[in-house]
Amino acid sequence: MQSTAKMQQVRPDVTLFTRDDAYLFNEGSHFRLYEKLGAHILNTRGEAGTYFSVWAPDAAEVSVLGDFNGWNRTSHPLSPTGQSGIWHGFVPGILKGALYKYHIASRFHGYRVDKADPFAFYNEIPPKTGSLVWDLDYKWADGEWMARRRGHNALDAPLSIYEAHLGSWRRVPEEGNRSLSYREMARQLVEYVGQTGFTHVEFLPITEHPFYGSWGYQTTGYFAPTSRYGTPQDFMYLIDCLHQKGIGVILDWVPSHFPTDEHGLGYFDGTHLYEHADLRQGMHREWGSYVFNYGRHEVRSFLISNALFWLDKYHVDGLRVDAVASMLYLDYARKEGEWIPNQYGGRENLGAIGFLRRFNEEVYKSYPDVQTIAEESTSWPMVSRPNYVGGLGFGLKWDMGWMHDTLEYISKDPIHRKYHHNNLTFRMLYAFHENFVLPLSHDEVVYGKRSLLGKMPGDDWQKFANLRVLLGYMFAQPGKKLLFMGGEFGQWKEWVHDESLDWHLLQYAPHRGIQRWVEDLNRLYRNEAALHELDCQPAGFEWIDCNDAEGSTVSLIRKAKSTDEVVLAVCNFTPVPRNDYRVGVVRGGFWRELLNSDATEYEGSGQGNKGGVEGVPAARHGRPYSLNLTLPPLGIVFFKSG
Repeated sequence: MQSTAKMQQVRPDVTLFTRDDAYLFNEGSHFRLYEKLGAHILNTRGEAGTYFSVWAPDAAEVSVLGDFNGWNRTSHPLSPTGQSGIWHGFVPGILKGALYKYHIASRFHGYRVDKADPFAFYNEIPPKTGSLVWDLDYKWADGEWMARRRGHNALDAPLSIYEAHLGSWRRVPEEGNRSLSYREMARQLVEYVGQTGFTHVEFLPITEHPFYGSWGYQTTGYFAPTSRYGTPQDFMYLIDCLHQKGIGVILDWVPSHFPTDEHGLGYFDGTHLYEHADLRQGMHREWGSYVFNYGRHEVRSFLISNALFWLDKYHVDGLRVDAVASMLYLDYARKEGEWIPNQYGGRENLGAIGFLRRFNEEVYKSYPDVQTIAEESTSWPMVSRPNYVGGLGFGLKWDMGWMHDTLEYISKDPIHRKYHHNNLTFRMLYAFHENFVLPLSHDEVVYGKRSLLGKMPGDDWQKFANLRVLLGYMFAQPGKKLLFMGGEFGQWKEWVHDESLDWHLLQYAPHRGIQRWVEDLNRLYRNEAALHELDCQPAGFEWIDCNDAEGSTVSLIRKAKSTDEVVLAVCNFTPVPRNDYRVGVVRGGFWRELLNSDATEYEGSGQGNKGGVEGVPAARHGRPYSLNLTLPPLGIVFFKSG
């Protein structure tokens, strides 16, 4: 800390924020604000110190206080920058590690408050709320990944995403059950994800948040990775290590709402600066948090700058945007009379629509080799279609309908599944309306919903078999894949955010079998072009038979861009093995069995097709050839011709 540093008065003549910056900021088109606002260490005229700047247009006075001045609210006043609403000043002697806040005296109501820096790169470990002067110096070693990541992130590439919460993936019980640090994760998580074969890791929000139980979804420090696990450079190191192992990184990003904590963005300068003043627009009653005012130019600059910041400074490969539906609809989670229609009398949030389109436009303009992913739970049209055809411009969208329908189906006792067969097949009516990710996410294993394994019906053997066929069916379907941590080895209990996953379960063969099955599904998905190249195009999928409700089976073909590349998948969702089950195919010859979820290495019963089946010229399902298969109980089998 800098308590012994030579203190001088604030110098207003040093500035990073120019008149041009002010113009772009106030018109909503400055998207690199992190280079200008916040705290920046400078050396000017031989004086080392920190340049501070903060947006507070309705403040009468703003000062910087911290451990360097005994938290004196008057000794280091900042100066206004024209009519921009920016207050700034350079303080010599303040260097890396200094603790600070802004003291803001509003022009209204005698309101005074100490605020954390909205642009701070690093903050105190919660529950403390101060900001730290910090730099983002780091020597990256992921050049090979960055040069080639376009191919890894493309829509025709295999994207199998491991969704993880940093604080509870693995803990250290010998040291008070603490979470792993970023650098410890860099050793353990990187090895594990590489072993299990996922192509990407998606972290639940890592932006600084005061309440750990919010999982990061209540952000106060949008430009700071949480200090709970280390420094910004430590988090960079984690991303760097993942990249060096060929693993992409997606961040869960929350521009939909922010918490009401006094040190945060809310009521920042004695006015509703970032949020709407009218609570019918400015408050999420469900979550008790503020809603951003997307119609305000400076707020758009703030949010889009934040998105580009993580792509720029942290080499992130994608942003999953949380709760998009809550942004799009003015009446989201509101009763009649609790919301204000738009200027045309509708329920659509025009400011949010404009913001999302501009966000996606700017991201893909600056970083065409990344992906933006929408968590959008309604049927809003063209979420993952370009702006120029009327879309929102996202690259991908979570298929929430598939998630809910499939989990509802698989949770039924097999004897009743024939009455719910439509839950399996309905998504193919809309599967190519968007570029979809199939998520089995954190939201489905909390709040009494039970773990994936816990949702499965039957005895223990049937539960594991059901989970294997569920995961296999996800990989057989068109769309990118996402699995929340713990699902890959069959965690029994729900996810608990302040406990470790139950890694001890891997001493038991059925859990090792699930893990091995996921490893082999990831390998198959990556190696077989037919399972990923046309994930987002109807030419890559064809039902063979989707109407066998009585038998609770489905059969389908996945195709690659090359017409010779074909993979067949057949599912049996009952515990009854089906012998002499004939499936129509387009060609004869030998069809090799690629994977069988009932194989003994996955702790199945070992029923299958002895490595493959010969296609014979016996027409079936409108095709000239057919295969005579053994369908294992509660199983899925994959075949490839040739």
